[in-house]
Amino acid sequence: MLQEIPCVLLAGGLGTRLAEETTVRPKPLVEVGERPILWHLMQNLSSWGMREFIIALGYKGDEIKRFFVDYQRLSGSLTIDFSKKESRTIPTMEKDWLLHLVETGLHSMTGGRIRNVASQIGTRTFLATYGDGLADVDIGKLVAFHRAHGRLATVTAVRPPARFGGLEFDGDQVTRFSEKPQTGEGWINGGFFILEPQVIDYIEGDDTIWERQPLERLAADGQLMAYRHDGFFQPMDTLRDKQLLQKLWDSHQAPWKRW
Repeated sequence: MLQEIPCVLLAGGLGTRLAEETTVRPKPLVEVGERPILWHLMQNLSSWGMREFIIALGYKGDEIKRFFVDYQRLSGSLTIDFSKKESRTIPTMEKDWLLHLVETGLHSMTGGRIRNVASQIGTRTFLATYGDGLADVDIGKLVAFHRAHGRLATVTAVRPPARFGGLEFDGDQVTRFSEKPQTGEGWINGGFFILEPQVIDYIEGDDTIWERQPLERLAADGQLMAYRHDGFFQPMDTLRDKQLLQKLWDSHQAPWKRW
């Protein structure tokens, strides 16, 4: 059952390539459609039945804590009785999320952040992904793929998003122009890992970058498998990426929206 799998969301990076937004807030709180991208990600994952989220905090982690405290208090109805000088919040039944907001170090790398939430993971299979990207990965099929091969780690492989429009030629004449969401060649790490708790042993400390030594060693040991995802994938690294996600949301064509 997917609700038994905790989700580790890496939400502690500095987001320097989106400095227009991240000087005042952590990147996972940059908004798309008046909601943080982290909220969109959690909504998508919870639509698959997942409910436990371990948020690995770092840069401006207090802002993320404040968002969820306020969200819990303000998302429902509110009754105020001025005669009795009391108020009562009536929470909505929309969410049954269990959140662990864990300080994993201001300067920890991605591997260090995963290692620093090991006590919340325990002995369970878990999902890990980045708190600043969206996709329409079929999480049910991803988990089934992981369980079928029996290795320690599965990485979701995606096509790299195209940064510019594609051109096709006949001589010097442009025969086709397309603002392609993804290129047709190559595969890259798209996050959305399904991992066994033993992968923690591949992480040495706070300075370990998950995408380097741990994944390289897992691959060398024959313990890393790839789930190929041909659908939508879009990280939010730049202002242009944010504008693209906002455009998809405003046009009611957001592929990640399943709720």
